[in-house]
Amino acid sequence: MAVSLSNIPFISLVFFLILLPHPSNSRNLRLHDSPKFFADNIGIIRPLEKICHVNKIYQLGDSISDTGNLIRENSPHSGFLISRFPYGETFGVPTGRCSNGLLMIDYFALASGLPYLDPSEKEDGKFATGVNFAVAGSTALSNEALKAMNITNPSTNSSLNVQVEWMTSHFNSVCHTKEACHKMLKKSLFLVGEIGGNDFNYAFAGGKTIDGLMNLVPDVVRSIRAAVIRAINFGATRIIVPGNFPIGCIPVYLSNFHTNDTAAYDENHCVRGLNDFAQFYNKALQESIVKLKKLYPHIAIVYGDYYNAYLSLLSNARKLGFDVNSLQKACCGVGEPYNFNAGKICGTPEAKVCPNPDKYLSWDGIHSTQQAYKYMAGYLLHSIIPQLHCHGA
Repeated sequence: MAVSLSNIPFISLVFFLILLPHPSNSRNLRLHDSPKFFADNIGIIRPLEKICHVNKIYQLGDSISDTGNLIRENSPHSGFLISRFPYGETFGVPTGRCSNGLLMIDYFALASGLPYLDPSEKEDGKFATGVNFAVAGSTALSNEALKAMNITNPSTNSSLNVQVEWMTSHFNSVCHTKEACHKMLKKSLFLVGEIGGNDFNYAFAGGKTIDGLMNLVPDVVRSIRAAVIRAINFGATRIIVPGNFPIGCIPVYLSNFHTNDTAAYDENHCVRGLNDFAQFYNKALQESIVKLKKLYPHIAIVYGDYYNAYLSLLSNARKLGFDVNSLQKACCGVGEPYNFNAGKICGTPEAKVCPNPDKYLSWDGIHSTQQAYKYMAGYLLHSIIPQLHCHGA
């Protein structure tokens, strides 16, 4: 997987800046309906409610799922760009989500007939139907563990283990015995991730090679596995563990690793070496999930295939209404050929917003648009629900 790392400082700067300051009967829902049908009708058919009877959702993760924790942290680096327009434009106000609007976790809430998850750090948050512990910029490994490998997280100290401790404190405050927690969480849904992508992003930023990142994979997977076990011990019975995206298709990486060598790209014009690495990591994570399922045969532990969910957008772009000429361009940004410039990223005065974000996959060059997240959520629901031990599935 030969990928040039000559522009690594570029990635460091980018990831630092972007994280700154309905009714229906379950029997009428057909699992053979298309992922697009799921996505376009999530709020009407509510499959997670009607089939799986999900009544609570708990989320651990990073910027793919943070609904406002980072901007509430007392950190000198928090809440800069993502706390200002055009972030959150579909809400009419920035919410701390790293997108123009809804995230996949929001669509999972809609699919469950539940309110959007409040961030755990929200003082007046309503947590009766779940909590979002995710923090943009967070990592699977602790900051201390990363520092020992000369990797720096410039965004937050709230790594996965910190989020798990927040979750522990929450459950200790609302269900005071193990039996009470197990009863309360019987119909809940847990998402452990996506998390770990930033470990690799920051490792790239620190000058690590692909081989160096591959050496990091076992530690990241072990950290995620430990979080899954903690959730099970509290009473989780349905857990989704997402993998990573095809990062070689993301504008920030396409821009940084741009080359005239056509052999470096795959059939989607994504950087082949980076996608090979993402698949290497995803395989390791899936192998860990298989082992967990053997240890906990009565627990539904399901791999969330973010990699193929994203590729499905590329292969079905025209059908889904995306602009096929802008699949690898950021909606919000500036610069050719990917409408991305590390020094003029979304939220800065120089960055411009595309007329119709629903035509784009990428929002800011790193994160996806609301429309892309909607269709990925549809893809995931279509594949995950049959695996969640639901009586109606």
